[in-house]
Amino acid sequence: MPWLSEAWRSLQKRIADNRLPHALLVTGERGVGKRQFADRLAGLLICDRPLRDQDNAEACGHCKQCELVSAGTHPDIRIYSPEKSRMIKIDQVRALSGFAVASPQVAQRKIAVVDRADQLNINSANALLKTLEEPSEDVVLILLQESGRPILPTIRSRCQTLLVPTPGPDDAARWLTEAVLKLEEGERPDASQCAKALSLSANAPRLALEYLTGDFLTLREQALEGFRQFMKGRVTVGEAAKPFKTLGLEASLWLFERWAADLARLAAGGSALDDDTADMLGYLARNNPPWKAHQLLEQIHEARSASVYNVNPELEASRLLMAWQALMPRKRASV
Repeated sequence: MPWLSEAWRSLQKRIADNRLPHALLVTGERGVGKRQFADRLAGLLICDRPLRDQDNAEACGHCKQCELVSAGTHPDIRIYSPEKSRMIKIDQVRALSGFAVASPQVAQRKIAVVDRADQLNINSANALLKTLEEPSEDVVLILLQESGRPILPTIRSRCQTLLVPTPGPDDAARWLTEAVLKLEEGERPDASQCAKALSLSANAPRLALEYLTGDFLTLREQALEGFRQFMKGRVTVGEAAKPFKTLGLEASLWLFERWAADLARLAAGGSALDDDTADMLGYLARNNPPWKAHQLLEQIHEARSASVYNVNPELEASRLLMAWQALMPRKRASV
């Protein structure tokens, strides 16, 4: 993933200058490789004999630590991420806090990866704050955050931030092409499917690969068709919301957010990123003031904040569909 090179070099300089923070916040768009970056860093920091080449260092891959990392069984590396719920719960952060103050079992330090820090609920965020305020010398916390997803300012202020950029179209397409070639021959998507996945993922190649190897593209088509039919008054809100329920709340909110952002672009005289919705959103943009798109974006962000409380995905989709329908111009009564 060549787009990670600059961020990796920046981190290498911090390590070489003995400025590695006890808490690093790695932020970037979904699907650009933040977790892979964190895994690579964890492997380097835990390695007994890192290979050094000028200003670069990599895990050796052969020492006892690296063998445990490769097997996924290293006791001094822990990953904390949303489990059955959409949030990282306080019990998980309490476990992290206990891990942080304990002695390393086989390595010189401990690594805790919080994937994703933007999905901490208020209680778990406050619990993590206590660990950040009184860090142990032998622990490094790596927090991952999706761009645009808020975390507590008090958590951010106690971390050094490292931005992982989104690759350009050429790098993204090249990486995705190589990844697709590693799939079984009968499972390889064609060039048009790859282009569609890259477009929908906004050039986030790992997310595009996830789309191609999962059922997102099919579910998205069903949700989009339900959305179109509802906006035309051909199906009920309940019928239109069903595909979004299957898609899941996070993916549904992402779709709504992308469409609302396209509406804002079109209202400002720009172009839609999602070609499949350009005609419908263009019609809405011509019949609504620009502030309506931003109001809709605020409602979507509110829905994402409400996901902390495990709201019903179908009800939340229904509420947002009604907000979209309110943008349709009313037919004038005949005289």
